[in-house]
Amino acid sequence: MALCLGQVFSKARTFRPKKRFEPGTQRFELYKKAQASLKSGLDLRKVVQLPEGENLNDWIAVHVVDFFNRINLIYGTVSEYCTERTCPIMSGGLRYEYRWQDGEDYKKPTKLPALKYMTLLMDWIESLINDEDIFPTRIGIPFPKNFQQVVKKILSRLFRVFVHVYIHHFDSVCSMGAEAHINTCYKHYYYFITEFSLIDNSELEPLVSCLHHGKHMRVNQSIRLFVLHLLPPLSVSYTVGGDLFQPDFLLEKY
Repeated sequence: MALCLGQVFSKARTFRPKKRFEPGTQRFELYKKAQASLKSGLDLRKVVQLPEGENLNDWIAVHVVDFFNRINLIYGTVSEYCTERTCPIMSGGLRYEYRWQDGEDYKKPTKLPALKYMTLLMDWIESLINDEDIFPTRIGIPFPKNFQQVVKKILSRLFRVFVHVYIHHFDSVCSMGAEAHINTCYKHYYYFITEFSLIDNSELEPLVSCLHHGKHMRVNQSIRLFVLHLLPPLSVSYTVGGDLFQPDFLLEKY
């Protein structure tokens, strides 16, 4: 039996404590403006557009923090089903694995259970959001020159949470009656990253690939059609960068 949204998306289920904006700051006002637009019923394509007269980096920073909070909550709702037994490797379907490398504790790309990967990922993103040199909150302090590069990496990693949840845990999402909420969050996220070119298409390929070939996998048909409607066509090449890893024995194109 489906739970009500208040039960599904309760504070107790969030994977990380919610990050908040300081009342009275410009970011807080931008956040309120963005939330008001979301609740107004406007087309999400318009909601993500930069308001006239606002600073682009401030607008991006507000959304990064908001997506971090919302995606944390989404993963928190399924984390009890994402165990070392059910998800011994952080993956996006049968053909893609995500390996963790941070240059400190994990100097080489390392296979990890999905739950461990998510824990490290959220710790890493939280540390960046809390870093005043990257996400300055004081008036007059400029964003670093590499701010958007850092943001692209954060958003590409958050996309991997969507990939894992949609491909491996969507049955659980549906059993809770939470699919509409998660679909809306994903749609908002996708329109935002494409509006400002904040993700490389190579990061989208695991989800596109799996859903294009859903007949070979256990993929919910409704979410398959929903996501494919948004995502770009699958590229001919499977070239990817960073720590996205494709097992050689699974490179065959179906």
